[in-house]
Amino acid sequence: MNGKLLVIGFGPGHFDHMSGRARQAIGESDVIVGYNTYVDLIRGLLTDQEIVRTGMTEEVSRAQEAVRLAEEGKKVAVISSGDAGVYGMAGLVYEVLIEKGWHPDTGVEVEVIPGISAIQSCASLLGSPVMHDACTISLSDHLTPWETIARRIEAAAVADFVIALYNPKSGRRTRQIVETQRILLEHRAADTPVGLIKSAYREREHVVLTTLERMLEHDIGMLTTVIIGNSSTFVHHGLMITPRGYQRKYTLDSTIQDLKPHQRLKPEAEPWALEGSLSGKNGQDPTGSISAAKVEVEKPNLPALAMEALSILEAKGKVQTTALADASSETASVVSIFEVAVSSGLAEKKWTPAQMKLLAELAGEKGEIEYTPHHQILLRVPTDSPQEIIDCLTGEGLLLNPVGDTVQIKACDFCHGDKGESIPFAEELNRRIGGLTVPKELKIGFNGCAMACYGAVTEEIGIVFRRGSFDLFLGGKNIGRNAHAAQRVAEGLTPEALVEAVEQVVREYAEKGNPNERFNKYFKRVGVVAGFRHADAPKPTIPELACGE
Repeated sequence: MNGKLLVIGFGPGHFDHMSGRARQAIGESDVIVGYNTYVDLIRGLLTDQEIVRTGMTEEVSRAQEAVRLAEEGKKVAVISSGDAGVYGMAGLVYEVLIEKGWHPDTGVEVEVIPGISAIQSCASLLGSPVMHDACTISLSDHLTPWETIARRIEAAAVADFVIALYNPKSGRRTRQIVETQRILLEHRAADTPVGLIKSAYREREHVVLTTLERMLEHDIGMLTTVIIGNSSTFVHHGLMITPRGYQRKYTLDSTIQDLKPHQRLKPEAEPWALEGSLSGKNGQDPTGSISAAKVEVEKPNLPALAMEALSILEAKGKVQTTALADASSETASVVSIFEVAVSSGLAEKKWTPAQMKLLAELAGEKGEIEYTPHHQILLRVPTDSPQEIIDCLTGEGLLLNPVGDTVQIKACDFCHGDKGESIPFAEELNRRIGGLTVPKELKIGFNGCAMACYGAVTEEIGIVFRRGSFDLFLGGKNIGRNAHAAQRVAEGLTPEALVEAVEQVVREYAEKGNPNERFNKYFKRVGVVAGFRHADAPKPTIPELACGE
Protein backbone atom coordinates (compact mmCIF):
# COMPACT_ATOMS: atom_id res chain seq x y z
CA MET A 1 0.00 0.00 0.00
CA ASN A 2 1.36 3.39 -0.99
CA GLY A 3 1.70 6.12 1.60
CA LYS A 4 1.56 9.85 1.01
CA LEU A 5 4.07 12.66 0.58
CA LEU A 6 3.18 15.99 2.19
CA VAL A 7 5.59 18.63 0.87
CA ILE A 8 5.15 21.47 3.35
CA GLY A 9 6.25 25.09 3.21
CA PHE A 10 5.97 26.42 6.75
CA GLY A 11 6.83 30.05 6.02
CA PRO A 12 9.39 32.18 7.89
CA GLY A 13 9.46 29.89 10.92
CA HIS A 14 7.13 31.47 13.48
CA PHE A 15 3.98 29.45 14.18
CA ASP A 16 1.82 32.58 13.68
CA HIS A 17 2.79 32.68 9.98
CA MET A 18 2.21 28.99 9.29
CA SER A 19 -0.97 27.98 7.48
CA GLY A 20 -3.57 25.84 9.21
CA ARG A 21 -3.12 23.11 6.62
CA ALA A 22 0.64 23.06 7.21
CA ARG A 23 0.11 22.54 10.96
CA GLN A 24 -2.48 19.85 10.31
CA ALA A 25 -0.22 18.03 7.84
CA ILE A 26 2.69 17.98 10.28
CA GLY A 27 0.42 16.58 12.99
CA GLU A 28 -0.96 13.77 10.82
CA SER A 29 2.42 12.61 9.47
CA ASP A 30 4.21 9.43 10.52
CA VAL A 31 7.65 10.74 9.53
CA ILE A 32 9.19 14.22 9.34
CA VAL A 33 12.02 14.67 6.83
CA GLY A 34 13.95 17.92 6.92
CA TYR A 35 17.12 19.95 7.28
CA ASN A 36 18.34 20.13 10.89
CA THR A 37 17.45 23.81 11.39
CA TYR A 38 13.95 23.34 9.95
CA VAL A 39 13.22 20.40 12.24
CA ASP A 40 14.24 22.53 15.23
CA LEU A 41 11.94 25.37 14.11
CA ILE A 42 8.83 23.17 14.15
CA ARG A 43 9.79 21.07 17.18
CA GLY A 44 6.89 22.53 19.17
CA LEU A 45 4.43 20.88 16.75
CA LEU A 46 5.98 17.41 16.89
CA THR A 47 4.61 14.53 18.94
CA ASP A 48 5.78 10.97 18.33
CA GLN A 49 6.75 11.22 14.65
CA GLU A 50 9.89 9.53 13.37
CA ILE A 51 12.47 12.21 12.48
CA VAL A 52 14.87 12.00 9.54
CA ARG A 53 17.16 15.05 9.62
CA THR A 54 20.22 15.92 7.54
CA GLY A 55 22.67 18.76 7.07
CA MET A 56 22.80 21.47 4.44
CA THR A 57 23.29 20.47 0.75
CA GLU A 58 21.71 17.04 1.42
CA GLU A 59 18.42 17.89 -0.33
CA VAL A 60 18.61 15.00 -2.81
CA SER A 61 19.18 12.47 0.00
CA ARG A 62 16.17 13.86 1.88
CA ALA A 63 13.95 13.57 -1.19
CA GLN A 64 15.08 10.01 -1.89
CA GLU A 65 14.53 8.90 1.69
CA ALA A 66 11.09 10.55 1.82
CA VAL A 67 10.01 8.75 -1.35
CA ARG A 68 11.32 5.43 -0.03
CA LEU A 69 9.41 5.79 3.23
CA ALA A 70 6.20 6.80 1.43
CA GLU A 71 6.49 3.75 -0.82
CA GLU A 72 6.57 1.66 2.36
CA GLY A 73 3.09 3.00 3.17
CA LYS A 74 3.98 5.83 5.54
CA LYS A 75 2.64 9.37 5.53
CA VAL A 76 5.78 11.49 5.15
CA ALA A 77 6.10 15.25 5.69
CA VAL A 78 8.96 16.87 3.76
CA ILE A 79 9.44 20.30 5.29
CA SER A 80 10.89 23.50 3.83
CA SER A 81 11.00 27.00 5.20
CA GLY A 82 9.22 29.60 3.09
CA ASP A 83 7.33 27.99 0.23
CA ALA A 84 8.23 24.41 -0.73
CA GLY A 85 7.90 25.32 -4.40
CA VAL A 86 10.32 28.27 -4.25
CA TYR A 87 13.88 26.89 -3.92
CA GLY A 88 12.29 24.27 -1.66
CA MET A 89 11.83 20.51 -1.75
CA ALA A 90 8.78 20.20 -4.04
CA GLY A 91 10.73 20.04 -7.30
CA LEU A 92 13.29 17.53 -6.00
CA VAL A 93 10.57 15.25 -4.65
CA TYR A 94 8.85 15.20 -8.04
CA GLU A 95 12.18 14.61 -9.82
CA VAL A 96 12.95 11.59 -7.63
CA LEU A 97 9.45 10.20 -8.19
CA ILE A 98 9.64 10.68 -11.95
CA GLU A 99 13.00 8.90 -12.07
CA LYS A 100 11.29 5.92 -10.44
CA GLY A 101 8.52 5.88 -13.08
CA TRP A 102 5.89 7.49 -10.84
CA HIS A 103 2.38 8.23 -12.15
CA PRO A 104 -0.08 10.41 -10.17
CA ASP A 105 -2.96 7.94 -10.62
CA THR A 106 -1.15 4.81 -9.45
CA GLY A 107 1.84 5.96 -7.41
CA VAL A 108 2.40 7.66 -4.10
CA GLU A 109 -0.02 10.53 -3.46
CA VAL A 110 1.64 13.95 -3.31
CA GLU A 111 0.26 17.10 -1.71
CA VAL A 112 2.23 20.36 -1.90
CA ILE A 113 1.23 22.77 0.87
CA PRO A 114 2.16 26.42 0.18
CA GLY A 115 3.88 28.75 2.59
CA ILE A 116 5.00 32.38 2.77
CA SER A 117 8.22 32.74 0.78
CA ALA A 118 11.13 34.92 1.92
CA ILE A 119 10.49 37.63 -0.68
CA GLN A 120 7.06 38.19 0.89
CA SER A 121 7.94 37.91 4.58
CA CYS A 122 11.07 40.07 4.21
CA ALA A 123 9.25 42.68 2.12
CA SER A 124 6.68 43.10 4.88
CA LEU A 125 9.46 44.05 7.33
CA LEU A 126 10.89 46.66 4.95
CA GLY A 127 7.65 48.42 3.97
CA SER A 128 6.44 47.77 0.43
CA PRO A 129 9.50 47.21 -1.78
CA VAL A 130 7.86 44.61 -4.05
CA MET A 131 4.92 46.62 -5.36
CA HIS A 132 5.91 46.30 -9.00
CA ASP A 133 7.43 43.62 -11.24
CA ALA A 134 9.97 41.57 -9.28
CA CYS A 135 12.04 38.42 -9.55
CA THR A 136 13.89 36.04 -7.25
CA ILE A 137 17.42 34.83 -7.97
CA SER A 138 19.37 32.32 -5.91
CA LEU A 139 23.11 32.99 -5.80
CA SER A 140 23.89 29.39 -4.87
CA ASP A 141 25.84 27.73 -7.68
CA HIS A 142 25.52 24.31 -6.00
CA LEU A 143 23.07 23.16 -8.71
CA THR A 144 23.21 26.03 -11.24
CA PRO A 145 26.37 27.22 -13.07
CA TRP A 146 27.48 30.70 -12.01
CA GLU A 147 27.57 31.87 -15.63
CA THR A 148 23.82 31.22 -15.89
CA ILE A 149 23.13 33.04 -12.62
CA ALA A 150 25.22 36.04 -13.74
CA ARG A 151 23.28 36.32 -17.01
CA ARG A 152 20.00 36.31 -15.09
CA ILE A 153 21.24 39.04 -12.74
CA GLU A 154 22.21 41.24 -15.67
CA ALA A 155 18.91 40.63 -17.45
CA ALA A 156 16.95 41.54 -14.30
CA ALA A 157 19.08 44.63 -13.77
CA VAL A 158 18.58 45.85 -17.34
CA ALA A 159 14.82 45.21 -17.14
CA ASP A 160 14.59 47.24 -13.90
CA PHE A 161 13.06 44.43 -11.83
CA VAL A 162 12.94 44.62 -8.06
CA ILE A 163 15.27 41.73 -7.20
CA ALA A 164 15.20 39.38 -4.20
CA LEU A 165 18.45 37.46 -3.74
CA TYR A 166 18.18 34.09 -1.98
CA ASN A 167 21.22 32.19 -0.58
CA PRO A 168 23.44 35.24 -1.12
CA LYS A 169 26.55 34.07 0.71
CA SER A 170 27.98 31.20 2.76
CA GLY A 171 31.22 30.45 4.55
CA ARG A 172 32.80 29.02 1.41
CA ARG A 173 30.82 30.90 -1.23
CA THR A 174 31.72 34.57 -0.92
CA ARG A 175 32.51 35.95 -4.38
CA GLN A 176 28.98 35.67 -5.84
CA ILE A 177 27.49 38.54 -3.83
CA VAL A 178 30.48 40.74 -4.74
CA GLU A 179 30.08 39.95 -8.44
CA THR A 180 26.31 40.53 -8.18
CA GLN A 181 26.87 44.01 -6.77
CA ARG A 182 29.31 44.79 -9.60
CA ILE A 183 26.81 43.74 -12.27
CA LEU A 184 23.97 45.71 -10.69
CA LEU A 185 26.05 48.87 -10.33
CA GLU A 186 26.57 48.85 -14.09
CA HIS A 187 22.84 49.40 -14.56
CA ARG A 188 21.55 51.02 -11.35
CA ALA A 189 22.38 54.06 -9.28
CA ALA A 190 24.73 53.63 -6.36
CA ASP A 191 22.06 54.97 -3.96
CA THR A 192 19.42 52.41 -5.01
CA PRO A 193 17.73 51.25 -1.76
CA VAL A 194 18.65 47.76 -0.57
CA GLY A 195 17.14 45.81 2.33
CA LEU A 196 19.06 43.09 4.18
CA ILE A 197 16.82 40.83 6.27
CA LYS A 198 18.25 38.05 8.40
CA SER A 199 16.01 35.40 10.02
CA ALA A 200 12.72 37.16 9.29
CA TYR A 201 10.13 36.55 12.04
CA ARG A 202 12.54 34.35 13.97
CA GLU A 203 14.25 34.90 17.29
CA ARG A 204 17.33 36.59 15.83
CA GLU A 205 15.58 38.73 13.26
CA HIS A 206 17.77 41.60 12.00
CA VAL A 207 16.81 44.22 9.38
CA VAL A 208 19.20 46.68 7.72
CA LEU A 209 18.24 49.37 5.20
CA THR A 210 21.23 50.45 3.09
CA THR A 211 22.17 51.21 -0.52
CA LEU A 212 23.50 49.19 -3.43
CA GLU A 213 26.89 50.88 -3.11
CA ARG A 214 27.25 50.13 0.63
CA MET A 215 25.45 46.78 0.97
CA LEU A 216 28.68 44.77 1.33
CA GLU A 217 29.66 46.78 4.40
CA HIS A 218 27.04 44.81 6.34
CA ASP A 219 26.87 41.18 7.47
CA ILE A 220 25.33 38.93 4.79
CA GLY A 221 24.99 35.16 5.17
CA MET A 222 22.89 32.13 4.23
CA LEU A 223 20.03 33.28 6.48
CA THR A 224 19.92 36.70 4.79
CA THR A 225 17.53 37.72 2.02
CA VAL A 226 18.63 40.75 -0.02
CA ILE A 227 15.94 42.90 -1.64
CA ILE A 228 17.19 45.42 -4.21
CA GLY A 229 14.87 48.19 -5.36
CA ASN A 230 14.26 49.33 -8.92
CA SER A 231 14.85 52.81 -10.38
CA SER A 232 11.72 54.22 -8.71
CA THR A 233 12.17 52.70 -5.22
CA PHE A 234 12.63 55.25 -2.45
CA VAL A 235 13.01 55.41 1.34
CA HIS A 236 10.54 57.28 3.56
CA HIS A 237 11.10 57.41 7.33
CA GLY A 238 12.95 54.12 7.36
CA LEU A 239 10.55 52.33 4.99
CA MET A 240 11.54 51.01 1.57
CA ILE A 241 8.76 51.73 -0.92
CA THR A 242 8.38 50.93 -4.60
CA PRO A 243 5.52 52.88 -6.28
CA ARG A 244 2.83 50.88 -8.04
CA GLY A 245 2.11 53.66 -10.50
CA TYR A 246 -1.25 54.45 -8.87
CA GLN A 247 -0.84 58.17 -9.43
CA ARG A 248 -0.98 57.42 -13.13
CA LYS A 249 -3.97 55.17 -12.64
CA TYR A 250 -5.98 57.32 -10.27
CA THR A 251 -5.51 60.32 -8.00
CA LEU A 252 -4.73 59.21 -4.48
CA ASP A 253 -6.78 61.97 -2.87
CA SER A 254 -9.77 61.41 -5.17
CA THR A 255 -12.44 58.72 -5.24
CA ILE A 256 -12.79 59.06 -9.01
CA GLN A 257 -10.52 57.14 -11.38
CA ASP A 258 -9.69 59.57 -14.18
CA LEU A 259 -8.63 56.91 -16.68
CA LYS A 260 -11.33 54.80 -18.29
CA PRO A 261 -10.64 51.13 -19.06
CA HIS A 262 -10.12 51.82 -22.79
CA GLN A 263 -7.47 54.45 -21.90
CA ARG A 264 -5.30 52.10 -19.83
CA LEU A 265 -1.74 51.36 -21.07
CA LYS A 266 -1.92 54.03 -23.77
CA PRO A 267 1.30 56.07 -24.13
CA GLU A 268 -0.54 59.39 -24.09
CA ALA A 269 -2.17 58.49 -20.76
CA GLU A 270 0.49 56.28 -19.17
CA PRO A 271 3.89 56.95 -20.78
CA TRP A 272 5.51 54.23 -18.64
CA ALA A 273 3.60 51.49 -20.51
CA LEU A 274 5.50 49.14 -22.86
CA GLU A 275 4.40 50.85 -26.08
CA GLY A 276 5.22 54.32 -24.75
CA SER A 277 8.57 53.40 -23.26
CA LEU A 278 9.82 52.19 -26.64
CA SER A 279 8.50 55.15 -28.65
CA GLY A 280 10.08 58.39 -29.81
CA LYS A 281 8.93 61.81 -28.71
CA ASN A 282 6.12 61.84 -31.28
CA GLY A 283 4.97 58.33 -30.50
CA GLN A 284 7.05 56.81 -33.31
CA ASP A 285 9.56 54.03 -32.78
CA PRO A 286 12.97 55.39 -33.83
CA THR A 287 14.03 51.97 -35.20
CA GLY A 288 10.67 50.86 -36.54
CA SER A 289 11.28 47.38 -35.17
CA ILE A 290 8.41 47.04 -32.71
CA SER A 291 4.77 47.65 -33.58
CA ALA A 292 1.46 47.08 -31.83
CA ALA A 293 0.71 44.18 -34.16
CA LYS A 294 3.94 42.51 -33.23
CA VAL A 295 3.24 42.78 -29.51
CA GLU A 296 -0.23 41.27 -29.91
CA VAL A 297 0.68 38.06 -31.76
CA GLU A 298 -0.93 34.94 -30.31
CA LYS A 299 2.34 33.14 -29.46
CA PRO A 300 5.04 35.79 -28.98
CA ASN A 301 8.68 34.78 -29.08
CA LEU A 302 9.51 36.22 -25.67
CA PRO A 303 13.33 35.84 -25.88
CA ALA A 304 13.29 37.51 -29.30
CA LEU A 305 11.11 40.37 -28.00
CA ALA A 306 13.45 40.82 -25.05
CA MET A 307 16.45 41.03 -27.36
CA GLU A 308 14.64 43.55 -29.58
CA ALA A 309 13.80 45.68 -26.55
CA LEU A 310 17.41 45.58 -25.41
CA SER A 311 18.63 46.57 -28.88
CA ILE A 312 16.30 49.59 -28.88
CA LEU A 313 17.41 50.70 -25.41
CA GLU A 314 21.04 50.24 -26.36
CA ALA A 315 20.55 52.21 -29.58
CA LYS A 316 19.08 55.06 -27.54
CA GLY A 317 22.06 54.99 -25.19
CA LYS A 318 19.90 53.94 -22.22
CA VAL A 319 21.79 50.74 -21.42
CA GLN A 320 25.04 48.97 -22.18
CA THR A 321 24.96 45.20 -22.11
CA THR A 322 26.77 42.15 -23.44
CA ALA A 323 23.51 40.20 -23.62
CA LEU A 324 23.04 40.92 -27.34
CA ALA A 325 26.49 39.65 -28.23
CA ASP A 326 26.01 36.61 -26.06
CA ALA A 327 22.62 35.88 -27.60
CA SER A 328 24.08 35.80 -31.09
CA SER A 329 26.56 33.08 -30.20
CA GLU A 330 24.70 31.04 -27.57
CA THR A 331 21.38 29.24 -27.44
CA ALA A 332 18.92 29.52 -24.58
CA SER A 333 19.04 25.80 -23.85
CA VAL A 334 20.47 24.62 -20.53
CA VAL A 335 23.64 22.56 -20.94
CA SER A 336 24.23 19.83 -18.38
CA ILE A 337 27.51 19.47 -16.51
CA PHE A 338 28.77 15.89 -16.76
CA GLU A 339 30.91 14.95 -13.75
CA VAL A 340 32.89 11.72 -13.46
CA ALA A 341 35.76 10.34 -11.36
CA VAL A 342 38.59 9.10 -13.59
CA SER A 343 41.54 6.88 -12.65
CA SER A 344 44.24 5.05 -14.58
CA GLY A 345 43.05 1.77 -13.06
CA LEU A 346 42.37 0.05 -9.77
CA ALA A 347 45.96 -1.10 -9.24
CA GLU A 348 47.65 1.03 -11.90
CA LYS A 349 48.70 4.43 -10.58
CA LYS A 350 50.67 5.65 -13.61
CA TRP A 351 49.06 7.84 -16.25
CA THR A 352 50.21 7.91 -19.85
CA PRO A 353 50.80 11.24 -21.63
CA ALA A 354 47.99 10.32 -24.04
CA GLN A 355 45.54 9.90 -21.14
CA MET A 356 46.49 13.26 -19.61
CA LYS A 357 46.21 14.94 -23.01
CA LEU A 358 42.75 13.44 -23.51
CA LEU A 359 41.53 14.82 -20.16
CA ALA A 360 42.74 18.31 -21.09
CA GLU A 361 41.10 18.14 -24.51
CA LEU A 362 37.78 16.96 -23.08
CA ALA A 363 37.77 19.64 -20.38
CA GLY A 364 38.58 22.42 -22.82
CA GLU A 365 38.27 25.99 -21.61
CA LYS A 366 34.86 25.57 -19.95
CA GLY A 367 35.43 22.28 -18.16
CA GLU A 368 37.25 21.55 -14.91
CA ILE A 369 39.89 19.03 -13.82
CA GLU A 370 40.27 18.49 -10.07
CA TYR A 371 42.78 16.21 -8.35
CA THR A 372 41.61 14.16 -5.37
CA PRO A 373 43.69 12.38 -2.70
CA HIS A 374 42.04 9.08 -3.68
CA HIS A 375 43.99 8.38 -6.89
CA GLN A 376 41.23 9.87 -8.98
CA ILE A 377 40.73 12.98 -11.06
CA LEU A 378 37.31 14.64 -11.17
CA LEU A 379 36.38 15.72 -14.67
CA ARG A 380 33.52 18.19 -15.17
CA VAL A 381 32.48 18.90 -18.75
CA PRO A 382 29.54 21.00 -20.04
CA THR A 383 27.87 18.61 -22.49
CA ASP A 384 24.54 17.16 -23.53
CA SER A 385 26.26 14.03 -24.84
CA PRO A 386 27.88 12.32 -21.83
CA GLN A 387 28.10 8.97 -23.63
CA GLU A 388 30.60 10.45 -26.07
CA ILE A 389 32.79 11.50 -23.13
CA ILE A 390 32.49 8.03 -21.58
CA ASP A 391 33.46 6.34 -24.84
CA CYS A 392 36.52 8.56 -25.24
CA LEU A 393 37.76 7.89 -21.69
CA THR A 394 37.17 4.14 -21.66
CA GLY A 395 38.68 3.89 -25.13
CA GLU A 396 41.92 5.22 -23.66
CA GLY A 397 41.85 2.52 -20.96
CA LEU A 398 40.68 4.73 -18.10
CA LEU A 399 38.51 3.53 -15.21
CA LEU A 400 35.38 5.60 -14.50
CA ASN A 401 33.36 5.92 -11.31
CA PRO A 402 30.31 8.02 -10.41
CA VAL A 403 30.78 11.01 -8.11
CA GLY A 404 28.91 11.51 -4.86
CA ASP A 405 27.63 9.13 -2.22
CA THR A 406 28.91 5.94 -3.79
CA VAL A 407 31.36 3.10 -3.06
CA GLN A 408 34.98 3.51 -4.16
CA ILE A 409 37.56 0.72 -3.93
CA LYS A 410 40.89 2.37 -3.00
CA ALA A 411 43.60 -0.15 -3.79
CA CYS A 412 47.35 0.23 -3.26
CA ASP A 413 49.77 -0.10 -6.19
CA PHE A 414 50.69 -3.66 -5.14
CA CYS A 415 54.36 -2.64 -5.13
CA HIS A 416 54.04 -1.71 -8.79
CA GLY A 417 52.53 -5.10 -9.52
CA ASP A 418 55.24 -7.19 -7.85
CA LYS A 419 52.70 -8.31 -5.21
CA GLY A 420 49.70 -8.62 -7.47
CA GLU A 421 48.28 -11.95 -6.30
CA SER A 422 45.19 -10.29 -4.81
CA ILE A 423 44.49 -7.84 -7.67
CA PRO A 424 41.80 -10.06 -9.25
CA PHE A 425 39.80 -9.99 -6.01
CA ALA A 426 40.02 -6.21 -5.76
CA GLU A 427 38.75 -6.02 -9.33
CA GLU A 428 35.93 -8.45 -8.54
CA LEU A 429 34.85 -6.29 -5.60
CA ASN A 430 34.91 -3.23 -7.81
CA ARG A 431 32.79 -5.06 -10.40
CA ARG A 432 30.20 -6.03 -7.79
CA ILE A 433 29.90 -2.89 -5.63
CA GLY A 434 32.05 -0.14 -7.15
CA GLY A 435 29.86 2.91 -7.75
CA LEU A 436 26.96 1.50 -5.68
CA THR A 437 24.84 4.27 -4.14
CA VAL A 438 25.11 4.41 -0.33
CA PRO A 439 23.91 6.87 2.35
CA LYS A 440 27.33 8.60 2.44
CA GLU A 441 30.45 8.23 0.31
CA LEU A 442 32.28 5.04 1.30
CA LYS A 443 35.96 4.33 0.68
CA ILE A 444 37.08 0.70 0.92
CA GLY A 445 40.84 0.43 1.42
CA PHE A 446 42.55 -2.59 -0.17
CA ASN A 447 46.16 -3.56 0.71
CA GLY A 448 47.99 -6.21 -1.26
CA CYS A 449 50.28 -7.42 1.54
CA ALA A 450 50.54 -7.54 5.34
CA MET A 451 52.69 -4.40 5.45
CA ALA A 452 49.43 -2.49 4.90
CA CYS A 453 51.48 0.56 3.98
CA TYR A 454 48.56 2.03 2.06
CA GLY A 455 46.62 2.54 5.30
CA ALA A 456 43.61 0.39 4.52
CA VAL A 457 43.02 -0.28 8.23
CA THR A 458 42.15 3.40 8.80
CA GLU A 459 39.34 3.39 6.22
CA GLU A 460 35.73 2.67 7.15
CA ILE A 461 36.18 -0.72 5.52
CA GLY A 462 39.71 -2.11 5.24
CA ILE A 463 41.02 -5.24 3.53
CA VAL A 464 44.53 -6.66 3.99
CA PHE A 465 45.83 -9.61 1.95
CA ARG A 466 48.09 -11.90 3.97
CA ARG A 467 49.59 -15.20 2.76
CA GLY A 468 46.74 -16.24 0.55
CA SER A 469 43.93 -15.08 2.83
CA PHE A 470 42.40 -11.81 3.96
CA ASP A 471 41.86 -9.85 7.17
CA LEU A 472 38.76 -7.63 7.27
CA PHE A 473 38.50 -4.36 9.21
CA LEU A 474 35.30 -2.34 9.80
CA GLY A 475 34.43 1.05 11.27
CA GLY A 476 37.62 3.08 10.85
CA LYS A 477 37.68 6.88 10.92
CA ASN A 478 40.64 8.61 9.31
CA ILE A 479 39.66 12.24 9.78
CA GLY A 480 38.89 14.43 12.79
CA ARG A 481 40.36 14.75 16.27
CA ASN A 482 38.86 11.39 17.26
CA ALA A 483 40.24 9.48 14.26
CA HIS A 484 40.90 5.80 14.92
CA ALA A 485 41.78 2.58 13.14
CA ALA A 486 39.10 0.15 12.08
CA GLN A 487 38.14 -2.87 14.16
CA ARG A 488 39.49 -6.19 12.90
CA VAL A 489 36.37 -8.35 12.61
CA ALA A 490 37.75 -11.36 10.71
CA GLU A 491 41.09 -13.03 9.99
CA GLY A 492 42.13 -15.62 7.42
CA LEU A 493 39.11 -15.25 5.13
CA THR A 494 39.36 -17.08 1.82
CA PRO A 495 39.17 -14.82 -1.25
CA GLU A 496 35.65 -16.03 -2.04
CA ALA A 497 34.48 -15.51 1.56
CA LEU A 498 36.05 -12.05 1.64
CA VAL A 499 34.25 -10.89 -1.50
CA GLU A 500 30.91 -12.24 -0.28
CA ALA A 501 31.32 -10.72 3.20
CA VAL A 502 32.25 -7.25 1.98
CA GLU A 503 29.43 -7.22 -0.54
CA GLN A 504 26.92 -8.21 2.16
CA VAL A 505 28.26 -5.52 4.55
CA VAL A 506 27.97 -2.81 1.91
CA ARG A 507 24.53 -3.83 0.70
CA GLU A 508 23.15 -3.90 4.26
CA TYR A 509 24.54 -0.41 4.79
CA ALA A 510 23.07 0.79 1.49
CA GLU A 511 19.64 -0.54 2.45
CA LYS A 512 19.45 0.32 6.16
CA GLY A 513 21.72 3.33 6.69
CA ASN A 514 20.15 6.72 7.35
CA PRO A 515 20.66 9.52 4.81
CA ASN A 516 24.08 11.17 5.24
CA GLU A 517 25.12 8.57 7.86
CA ARG A 518 28.73 7.45 7.50
CA PHE A 519 29.46 3.74 7.69
CA ASN A 520 31.43 3.94 10.95
CA LYS A 521 28.43 5.60 12.64
CA TYR A 522 26.03 3.10 11.09
CA PHE A 523 28.14 0.16 12.31
CA LYS A 524 28.17 1.58 15.83
CA ARG A 525 24.42 2.32 15.76
CA VAL A 526 23.20 -1.09 14.58
CA GLY A 527 25.82 -3.12 16.46
CA VAL A 528 25.95 -6.02 14.01
CA VAL A 529 26.49 -5.89 10.23
CA ALA A 530 26.52 -9.08 8.14
CA GLY A 531 27.21 -11.05 11.31
CA PHE A 532 30.16 -8.87 12.39
CA ARG A 533 29.71 -7.32 15.84
CA HIS A 534 30.82 -3.78 16.68
CA ALA A 535 33.18 -3.06 19.56
CA ASP A 536 34.13 0.42 20.75
CA ALA A 537 37.69 1.43 20.02
CA PRO A 538 39.76 1.49 23.25
CA LYS A 539 40.43 4.97 24.54
CA PRO A 540 44.13 5.82 24.75
CA THR A 541 45.62 6.21 28.24
CA ILE A 542 48.35 8.74 28.83
CA PRO A 543 50.69 7.72 31.68
CA GLU A 544 51.69 10.36 34.19
CA LEU A 545 55.21 11.65 33.59
CA ALA A 546 57.82 11.19 36.29
CA CYS A 547 58.46 14.92 36.43
CA GLY A 548 54.79 15.57 37.06
CA GLU A 549 54.49 17.98 34.18
